[in-house]
Amino acid sequence: MNTQAQQTNTQEYTVSELSGALKRVVEDRFSFVKVRGEISGYRGPHTSGHVYFSIKDQNARIDAVIWKGVFGKMRVQPEEGLEVIASGKVTTFAGKSAYQLVIESLEPAGVGALMALLEERRRRFAAEGLFSNERKKPLPFLPRVLGVVTSPTGAVIRDVIHRIAERFPLHILVWPVRVQGDSSGAEVANAIRGLNALPGGTNIPAPDILIVARGGGSLEDLWSFNDEAVVRATAESRIPLISAVGHETDWTLIDHVADRRAPTPTAAAEIAVPVRSELLAAIADQARRHVAAMQRALLRLRVDFRNAGRSLPTGDACLAAPRQRLDMSGARLFASLREALGQRALVCSRLAGRLALRSPQAILARDGARLASLGARLAGVKRRSVERHSDLLAVLLRRRGAAYASQRALALQNLSARRSRLQSLGLRLESACRIRLQSRRAVIGSLEKMLRSLSYTNVLLRGFVLLRNSGGKVLRSAIELSTGMAVDIQLADGHAKAVVTDDERRVGRSPGKLRKITKNQGLLF
Repeated sequence: MNTQAQQTNTQEYTVSELSGALKRVVEDRFSFVKVRGEISGYRGPHTSGHVYFSIKDQNARIDAVIWKGVFGKMRVQPEEGLEVIASGKVTTFAGKSAYQLVIESLEPAGVGALMALLEERRRRFAAEGLFSNERKKPLPFLPRVLGVVTSPTGAVIRDVIHRIAERFPLHILVWPVRVQGDSSGAEVANAIRGLNALPGGTNIPAPDILIVARGGGSLEDLWSFNDEAVVRATAESRIPLISAVGHETDWTLIDHVADRRAPTPTAAAEIAVPVRSELLAAIADQARRHVAAMQRALLRLRVDFRNAGRSLPTGDACLAAPRQRLDMSGARLFASLREALGQRALVCSRLAGRLALRSPQAILARDGARLASLGARLAGVKRRSVERHSDLLAVLLRRRGAAYASQRALALQNLSARRSRLQSLGLRLESACRIRLQSRRAVIGSLEKMLRSLSYTNVLLRGFVLLRNSGGKVLRSAIELSTGMAVDIQLADGHAKAVVTDDERRVGRSPGKLRKITKNQGLLF
């Protein structure tokens, strides 16, 4: 009975009420705790920006979460296997009936852990090739703008400005950052990326070289320059970067990835720019050497030019042979023109004689003579007929006087019509002869042009010869030649006799050579 009463009097909770009660108890009891352990299951930020992982030791583990707003401000980023001291509060997660640690700050567990983390990062970055010398960029010899990433209030920036002013004054662009603290790493990384993003050509010039500088300190003081964001921003910098963090014995990860490492900020300023006075002295010395070299080169060229001028022939000597060839060609040209004109005159006289026989005047004369002959024959026939039939005509005239008169009138009319037709035919004949003569002249002109273009004499004028044997047959092949054969060589301006003395008619060889050529009682050449 007592058990049933107890069960009846127990307060009932819903699942949500029980989860909320447990959440309030846990958060009130563990509102701020520090937990030491090793990070496990870290996979980087979630798509929402929150970070989820676990903290464990040899006996237990607890889920942990870092909200997005807190994660971006952390100086030490969580890494797999890193031993840390996490500060925050414990809360429950009703969706899984689990509890978790909401972390608000994260610190390595002692200096040993920092050194282990530093060594692990060094190995990882070295494996990625960020420390290789092949990717390091050469420093500009004479930069115009220097970008400095450092604290604006420390002694570092004063030392850099003072050293630059002593060696080679130039434009210095300072990006102020905090060089120590939780957010210093992000500020340094943003400063490097910001200086690389300057467009140039504006009021703020883009730097040609960067210096990231800080004074000395402990490992914790210099930890910002071991930050992964700083290392990657340095590796991505397209502007050559000099690292000057700490003193000579201080080494950070930015020193390994930078294009050049300086032991001190002052040494970085000395590396960035040369000494102006030394450059001026070197330039003056180079100018003197350049002038001396130019004078020696000009003297050598002047001597070479004078020697070359002595070896060149005179203008008259260069023109003597062409002038002689021109005179000989002119003489041959006049002779060829005279011969060609004589041949053309002979051809024209022959054509004129042939045309005279076919001229309209000759044709009209022949036709007139024929017509006169026909008229004379017609008159004779008429006269004989009249005489033979005079008696008959007299009878007929008496019998048919009227009819005869009529026939006579008709005959006279017919004779007049035939005379008119004959005159018309004569005019048409004269016009036809004139047109035919013009057509013949055009044909003769065309034939004359064709004959001139096809004539072998034009070929001879270009330097070729026509070879005939003693019988006048044209020789077209070396096979037709034989030793001792007498041949006739026709040139453009005459004929020459020759005798074949050497007969070589093998395939691929030149034809037989003419050793002896005679012209006008013999001419040897």
